[in-house]
Amino acid sequence: MSQRFTPEHLDSWRRDGGVLIEDFFAPEEVAAVVRDFDAVFGRTEGDQEALDRKGSGEIGRFHPAQFKGVAPVPLDCSQALNLIGVHPALIQFAKSALETDDVHVYQCQAWAKFTGEADYDQPLHTDFSNHTLVAPAEDAALNSVTILCYFTDVTDAHGPMRYVRRSDSEKIAGPEASLDRDPEAHARLQQALRPYERSSAARAGSVFPYSIDVYHRGSNLTAPGGRRYALMTCFKRAGNDSIGFHAWAFHHTKPWNRIFDHATPEQLACFGVPRPGHPYWTALTLERAQIRYPNWDLTPYREAIAVSA
Repeated sequence: MSQRFTPEHLDSWRRDGGVLIEDFFAPEEVAAVVRDFDAVFGRTEGDQEALDRKGSGEIGRFHPAQFKGVAPVPLDCSQALNLIGVHPALIQFAKSALETDDVHVYQCQAWAKFTGEADYDQPLHTDFSNHTLVAPAEDAALNSVTILCYFTDVTDAHGPMRYVRRSDSEKIAGPEASLDRDPEAHARLQQALRPYERSSAARAGSVFPYSIDVYHRGSNLTAPGGRRYALMTCFKRAGNDSIGFHAWAFHHTKPWNRIFDHATPEQLACFGVPRPGHPYWTALTLERAQIRYPNWDLTPYREAIAVSA
């Protein structure tokens, strides 16, 4: 696998809190994921007119319709969409960014947006409040990395995420300012940050890794018939219990065989599955795991036991 990111990308992520990496995924990878999006969401284009709920001068707002197209993995489709969030190159970026050899995925969800389905315009905000019970660490490697992946071409009319580099927002306010619920303080923060706002618009196959302390927002789809297929995957250091979102086992009724039947041990380790050679694996646990996932190829796990015996 050719290198899909550079040391300069990592430096930008550490300095600014976010970086656009264009053409991260190969065209054939993008095409396979798009086919799954089409199948899962049953719609391939939006309305001809955008929905705009904003009043005069209002700077976006959150509402449930914006999240209608969110669907966490696993999904009832091929491995293309189910495993793209743990693509080996994404795992490697996360390991490099978080300065560790062991990362876990704690959130991974497809997100389909369509023109006219909602007004997707949001206020600038940070993500730490629903990814941790405390506050972002000063050391970015102790936080997490969210990677927004685009699988359709995203122009400024297709709802790109807009963001403010940490190096710019630090001049105005820290991430804790996003917790202030006073309407006047909120409006002042938005007005101060907006001149520094940037667009993440990019071609299909591009990714935007960012940190939980970065100010960002969703923007509205205005392109006639527009759609935006994206996936958000969040990595943290394994063992970092201060960061979290999904408890994967809580969603045990979802089609996990779609992942287990096709994933590598390294990809499964991102979901917390012990790697081959871990003491967890015994003849009995192998037997029980095989009953739960009959088509899971447990050969690497069996071979590791044989070597250690």
